[in-house]
Amino acid sequence: MASTASTSKALTIGLIPADGIGREVIPAARQVLEALPCDIMPSRLSFVDLDAGFEYFQKHGVALPEKTLEALKDSCDGALFGAVSSPSHKVAGYSSPIVGLRKKMDLYANVRPVISGAAATASGEKRAIDMLIIRENTECLYIKEEEQHEGPNGKYATAKRRISEFASRRAGEMAFSMALQRENMRQQVPLAERTWKARPKVTIVHKSNVLSVTDGLWRETVRSVYTGNSEYSSKIDIEEQLVDSMVYRMFREPEAFDVVVAPNMYGDIISDGAAALVGSLGLVPSANVGDNFVVGEPVHGSAPDIAGKNIANPIAAIRSAAMLLERTGYGSAALAIYRAVDKALESGQIKTPDLGGKATTTKVTEAVCKLL
Repeated sequence: MASTASTSKALTIGLIPADGIGREVIPAARQVLEALPCDIMPSRLSFVDLDAGFEYFQKHGVALPEKTLEALKDSCDGALFGAVSSPSHKVAGYSSPIVGLRKKMDLYANVRPVISGAAATASGEKRAIDMLIIRENTECLYIKEEEQHEGPNGKYATAKRRISEFASRRAGEMAFSMALQRENMRQQVPLAERTWKARPKVTIVHKSNVLSVTDGLWRETVRSVYTGNSEYSSKIDIEEQLVDSMVYRMFREPEAFDVVVAPNMYGDIISDGAAALVGSLGLVPSANVGDNFVVGEPVHGSAPDIAGKNIANPIAAIRSAAMLLERTGYGSAALAIYRAVDKALESGQIKTPDLGGKATTTKVTEAVCKLL
């Protein structure tokens, strides 16, 4: 770890590897964080190892222990979560620890960057993209209020959808504030090296031409965040996209988007689909963000078929660690990691099997550390 003699401030990060390859990629992310030079990361880093996951549930009967939550609230400034092996069938007493973590810590936005120097579009062209998708994380159809009924023509089912001003406003604030934050980080990079060179832009995704009440409220509320803040309206461009048109354009011209903000269901679909643009889930990071806490989380699953083989791609976890730094006020350190990862990928020599190569988790991690 870099010397911290010049500062007494510390950044404490909870580490929750959970299941499968989470136990390989989270240590890799820690190794990169510890490799940051002290002139880039002046604060002392400390780590707290914490438990959660399906395997923990099988041993102890709980997937997200209270002691983990207490440690996060009392001792940590942020956390990294690895991956969870959710069962394919219902298991009595089990519920997803990452979903529970989002609710317990009020992590109301899922923030997912999609970055590539050569994204594969639907037309077969390669495009450079630097897009950030912000998914509202607490409501929409994910309130899971479903019912099944018997009718004259057989069974039918209904599901309730909730869109509130409160949740929509928080997601909108996150989108516009992060658009400005991204612009501040871009200013640290020479213009010729930036992928997005225009003014910051936020795209509001909805389907209010059909769902005029729920999506109408979403659209109006997010727009009001923009019009009600002179800094946003003077520095950021704004546009709207119907969700079906958004998916079409994203695969045809992904370079047209900067920050995208969407309700929970649309955001889930868009962000998973966007991973196809960069070639592997092993490259895609995310962060579950609230007003007072952030949990970095690689998008990929626990991948039990490759767990323990030292071939898991650590890039998503490493980028998730950089997102954690970015959200906790260490933008320069985050930028250093992003650029080191980009250089490692651009070299074309450090590829794990998911990218068509033979590099190990260890080799990729070491390459990123060396570039720091």
